[in-house]
Amino acid sequence: MNDVSLTIGIDPGSRITGYGLVERRGRDIVYVGSGIIKAGASGPIEGRLLTIKRELDRVIERYHPASLAVEEVFMAKNWKSTLTLGEVRGVVLLAAAEAGLAVYEYSPREVKSSVTGAGAAHKSQVAAMVARLMRLDHEPETEDETDAIAVAFCHTVRAAGVGGRLA
Repeated sequence: MNDVSLTIGIDPGSRITGYGLVERRGRDIVYVGSGIIKAGASGPIEGRLLTIKRELDRVIERYHPASLAVEEVFMAKNWKSTLTLGEVRGVVLLAAAEAGLAVYEYSPREVKSSVTGAGAAHKSQVAAMVARLMRLDHEPETEDETDAIAVAFCHTVRAAGVGGRLA
């Protein structure tokens, strides 16, 4: 395994998709950057998916990560939300494949456990630990951004030892 490895974590959403970049430098895990992709709350889904794809391509081109980590699909409140989330994940996986990135997926429980030590941690606990572990000098704009940093952190920790499942 290389001494330096950059991972982009993705928290997929049809309105807001979060991304977070974390780098392993030897034994240290370092925050590199993060943000959100706003696809909007209205308009046809295909237009929002195109926005997500184009913006994610720009982020990948800018940072050149070695791998992409994404949360697994979970059953949302209704089937339509679950289906839409799956469509967004498909766009994320396509962007990763086109860029030649290794793709890993983690359950929300795995992400929470790697960040807080507890798989049932509340989002506020995850956010507090992400800020502390990554020594963030700012508060992420949304939970989507925080969650994406947590996904990248999870993969970086697991890749150094336990390992994740290839998507």
